[in-house]
Amino acid sequence: MSNERKETLSVRLISVGFTVLALAVFKPFGLQAWHWETYVHLLVIFAMGLAVCMLTEGILKYVVKMPRSLEHGVDYIIRRNLWFQLINTPLITVMICLYRHLVLSGRVPGNALSVGNLLETLLIIAFCSFAIGLYWRFKFRSRYLSAELEETRLLNERLQGRHQQQALAAAAPVGETAGQEHPRASAVAAPTVITLTGSTSETVTLRVAHLLYIEAVGNYVKVHGWDGSQVQHEMLRATTKQIHGQLSPYPMVVRCHRAFLVNLAQVERIVTRAGAMQLVIRHCQDALPVSRSNMAQVKQAINAMD
Repeated sequence: MSNERKETLSVRLISVGFTVLALAVFKPFGLQAWHWETYVHLLVIFAMGLAVCMLTEGILKYVVKMPRSLEHGVDYIIRRNLWFQLINTPLITVMICLYRHLVLSGRVPGNALSVGNLLETLLIIAFCSFAIGLYWRFKFRSRYLSAELEETRLLNERLQGRHQQQALAAAAPVGETAGQEHPRASAVAAPTVITLTGSTSETVTLRVAHLLYIEAVGNYVKVHGWDGSQVQHEMLRATTKQIHGQLSPYPMVVRCHRAFLVNLAQVERIVTRAGAMQLVIRHCQDALPVSRSNMAQVKQAINAMD
């Protein structure tokens, strides 16, 4: 059994055990009427609850497509745990309601299946699920943050390596740099200078290497560039979607937020705070937010940088 499966099983055993312990202490559903047999019923509920939890894990992995993993960051783990609770709580509730109706209603007629019993069981299980969720969130918070910091460190190392390559290329003699290029690569390479167009006749022309980022401002976009001595800003009537399409030949230019396109070659460092990622831009030190929906794309693009 892999370490990941062992951890999953351990977490679910503790979670189900907490719920069963709560039932043993407060004895809802008329459990006190069963005397010593109460603990037999609790053991059965424990086994059934564990089976339902593993079923939920399977649903998350194969149906929702959210396997258990630390590699996707803290936000992913929090979302996955929320999905687990949303799926598992109703399933556990139905399981216990059926057990009350089929087994426990013998001595306690009030356990017969009804809307009232369903709501009562749902309330109890939802409370237990909420308490367990808080416990695991605090339990693994430091671990998740450590994994997040390590991932940020590796991404920053990747960026620093890219910056060093750029510095060496800039310092190398022109003839030497040109002699190292592959003849086919130079023939199919994207232009180093691009002219961005919008919905009017106005255009913005700049070297792609000098592009810092593009910001959506109402019906316009603001193009932030570097001319070698200072940051320049030019407005263009267009959408970020239109501009992103024109920059598609340049894989280092990606969308990091619905309002921002960023040139990753001009990102100085990445800052992560409590699951929120920001890209600090060279020359201007502006910090661009990275939305959750674009975080995976940005990380993939950084790791793919030559």
